[in-house]
Amino acid sequence: MIVEALFYLAGILLIIGALFSLVAVIGILRLPDLYTRIHAASKAGTVGSGLAFLAIALVSFDTAVILRAFVGIVFFMLTAPISAHLLSRAAYMAGYKPYDGTVYNVLEGKGGNSTKL
Repeated sequence: MIVEALFYLAGILLIIGALFSLVAVIGILRLPDLYTRIHAASKAGTVGSGLAFLAIALVSFDTAVILRAFVGIVFFMLTAPISAHLLSRAAYMAGYKPYDGTVYNVLEGKGGNSTKL
């Protein structure tokens, strides 16, 4: 009974994770510039992959697999936001300007307090 409930919960988590990954893909395809695309990929992709790893941990009854799944979750949570930040900062320094509709740009001194950097 409990094993069946875990399988159903894992299936629900996989579907939700796949939906988050779908949102990340749609964001990459539809958003106007590099910076918003990186944001969509890092946030929604991290949640989607984290939920998939959590589903794997739920249905696996092997301690090594469960530990690897949690290490994978932690790895994605630590590396995706940092790499997205570094990629977007490097792109900005290389001369890729944000979308013209961007309202808040701290690096340019537009829309925020750039003296705190």
